[in-house]
Amino acid sequence: MADKIVVRLKSKKLDYYRQDKLYKTYSVAVGKPLTPTPKGSFTVINKALNPGGPYGTRWMGLSKPHIGIHGTNNPASIGKAASKGCIRMHNKDVEELFGMVTIGTRVRIVNE
Repeated sequence: MADKIVVRLKSKKLDYYRQDKLYKTYSVAVGKPLTPTPKGSFTVINKALNPGGPYGTRWMGLSKPHIGIHGTNNPASIGKAASKGCIRMHNKDVEELFGMVTIGTRVRIVNE
């Protein structure tokens, strides 16, 4: 039983499961209509502290190139379709999630 993340695009929520039990749900921003967040199954392949720029305080790169879960320097975007495909979180939320997620964590992005 491994930990996993499920991103629900329509509701703009990220669910973190610990040993197959829902542990916490976060509000997120997802991709704009012209740059949608890709649906599918991915894994976390890298993590970075303080990546700078629009990525807020944390970055977790996915196995889909150029797509990640990260913080934001624009907290007003959370709950909206506002990114270029990435999943944005409030910095305090991404810092909490970053501490729990390991390289190899499964990430499912669904349109529900």
